[in-house]
Amino acid sequence: MLSNAQTPISGNQFLSSQLQAMQQDADVNPITLWVEKGQALWRDTCQSCHQSPETLRTSAAEHPRLITRNNSTRLINLEDQINVCRERVGQQPKGLEDNDTLSLSALLHSVAKGQSIHPQPPTDALGKQRWQAELAQGAQLYATRIGRLNLACVHCHDGKVGANLRAEVVSPGHPSGFPIYRLNWQNMGSIDRRLRACYSGVQATLPSAGSQPLRQLELYLKVRANGMPIDGPSIRR
Repeated sequence: MLSNAQTPISGNQFLSSQLQAMQQDADVNPITLWVEKGQALWRDTCQSCHQSPETLRTSAAEHPRLITRNNSTRLINLEDQINVCRERVGQQPKGLEDNDTLSLSALLHSVAKGQSIHPQPPTDALGKQRWQAELAQGAQLYATRIGRLNLACVHCHDGKVGANLRAEVVSPGHPSGFPIYRLNWQNMGSIDRRLRACYSGVQATLPSAGSQPLRQLELYLKVRANGMPIDGPSIRR
């Protein structure tokens, strides 16, 4: 179910030449502002524990992952982990789409460029069993028809790759380029926001931000893209 005979294609290859040029030029790429803010936040809030961002170079490639806190186990992604760290040092957690959260995520993804996506199950038997169950749920979500349009992720991101959908060209949906700066958002956004936008696009009930179904779907997408190099943060229409 997770095998793919073809070489996985990054969403960056579906950008227009103009957007590719913008992405490659740090002077005009808006993402530069978020990375620079992430560097400032890192010096103020993260450096005392983690030293340089490069010490967490593999972190973006390894999420989502399971954590256990207060006798509760849940699947978290990188933006969740940033807030877990905030709580650990006595700070208030912020929203997933908060500029501070996204700036730190952009920074950690930028230092992770070239790292192969490789989410890993825990090493203990119970952890592996739970991780596999979360992955299976994500795979089921990917193939389940939803919304008034009665479509599943698989119908677009496996069956219509390269086709035009309004002003968009359908990509394979590999999550190697997050977080993303979307021109129609005029802002950075997490994979959580992009997945919820897909729910909206097929006119389905939106899951709440940070909900476990979104984390399960993200896990499946990351396993589906296993071995692809991280090439985000990136620009999208």
